[in-house]
Amino acid sequence: MASERHEREISMATDGRFEGRVVAIRGAVIDLAFDYKLPSIEDAVEIVDSDGRAVVAEIQAHLDSGRARAIALEPTTGLRRGDRARSAGGPVTVTVGEATLGRLLDVLGRIGDRGPPLPADAPRWPIHRKPPPFSAQTGATKLFATGIKVIDLLAPLAQGGKAAMFGGAGVGKTVLVMELIHAMVESYQGISVFAGVGERSREGHEMLLDMTQSGVLARTALVYGQMNEPPGARWRAPMTALTIAEFFRDERHRNVLLLMDNVFRFVQAGSEVSGLLGRAPSRVGYQPTLADEVAALHERIASVGDASVTAIEAVYVPADDFTDPAVTTIAAHVDSMVVLSRAMSAEGMYPAVDPIASSSILLDPLVVGEEHVAVATDTRRAIEHYRELQDVIALLGMEELGAEDRRIVERARRLQRFLTQPFAVTEAFTGVAGRSVKVADTVAGCKAILAGQCDEWHESSLYMVGTLEEAREKEDAARAAERRPAEAPA
Repeated sequence: MASERHEREISMATDGRFEGRVVAIRGAVIDLAFDYKLPSIEDAVEIVDSDGRAVVAEIQAHLDSGRARAIALEPTTGLRRGDRARSAGGPVTVTVGEATLGRLLDVLGRIGDRGPPLPADAPRWPIHRKPPPFSAQTGATKLFATGIKVIDLLAPLAQGGKAAMFGGAGVGKTVLVMELIHAMVESYQGISVFAGVGERSREGHEMLLDMTQSGVLARTALVYGQMNEPPGARWRAPMTALTIAEFFRDERHRNVLLLMDNVFRFVQAGSEVSGLLGRAPSRVGYQPTLADEVAALHERIASVGDASVTAIEAVYVPADDFTDPAVTTIAAHVDSMVVLSRAMSAEGMYPAVDPIASSSILLDPLVVGEEHVAVATDTRRAIEHYRELQDVIALLGMEELGAEDRRIVERARRLQRFLTQPFAVTEAFTGVAGRSVKVADTVAGCKAILAGQCDEWHESSLYMVGTLEEAREKEDAARAAERRPAEAPA
């Protein structure tokens, strides 16, 4: 018996797999005992219950020389002490490549769209990979035009960069991300990978339908770790999406657009996992490894050679508190910050992007040109001056302002309205067709308003339009209606 066991241990050591058993289960936390050798941290373990169902977990801690603690990536219902566990000999691997395009996958790379199974010969990559070395990375200085005026003017995105949409509940983060997807249909011909992290099933269904109708699903891979899934699944879903994106960047040399909604749920899932593992919480109850986890995710988003991974992330801001540790940690890693304002949303200024708080490292004369930077700076200055005077206006009215202040305020109000625009993804609700505006038209329109060319226009003529020419047509129509004699009463 001893010799047979020794031979079995040698064979398991040779292929990197080790057998063990479950000794304790507490929700998503599973303690495992191994007779020969412990699997490495972040290695996958497959646990088989009495019915033959396999549950995949990931090793997160070594308790002693013979026991390890794992976090389940699937529901643990039906597991019990004594169930067999088998190490995978490495991290979780998922299918990558062309087979994933047009498909909806979970954190383990399994299909969730009721379509045909993925081909058995498709390549598989581990979800934990090192970021490309700094010497191999290329800088992100090419403008990534979105067609959304306020973003292109004040917080331009970089191809191969990282952009984040920060906002509280209900201010339009998901709508903005969906509009960006829609805007890329015409101009962007690369691969898209969407990671739905901790979002509602309804939002995932809407996203799938929208992508199908807009025709981008054929070159998009969808990875979901939904709100009703265990914290381990939500925690690792972005890694699965990143792995698929890296394959197209490194092996196919294709540009990849990586969309994540919502990165805060990734942090939240990590906090849940940390608590389940018994780690002492850090600031505001977050995990002590918060900075490491966010860095591990963002450092893999990079351009290598002639191919890039461009990340656009939605980030929920809890209770509209922009000093929250999760928000500030994520903000430290992004190139462009698009901040959504609840006050602007309440005023009906959509997209509700705060022109003062939003910023981008690409707003540089060497990247976008001196005229663009000058117009963006003057636009911010005018809107900031208007905000400073809002209390005075509310108390005393516009009449109490000096001539110069009044002119700046009127132009700032027109600029705010010009920076709104209807979205294609909201057309079904508003009945207004979406607009996509070129960067040059956006800069020219704001420059004209700052120069006073629209001082005599109605403010409503600039609201929810595309280019300044469209606003001019709206103004001409309004003037014509005013000149038209009123119909005599019957």
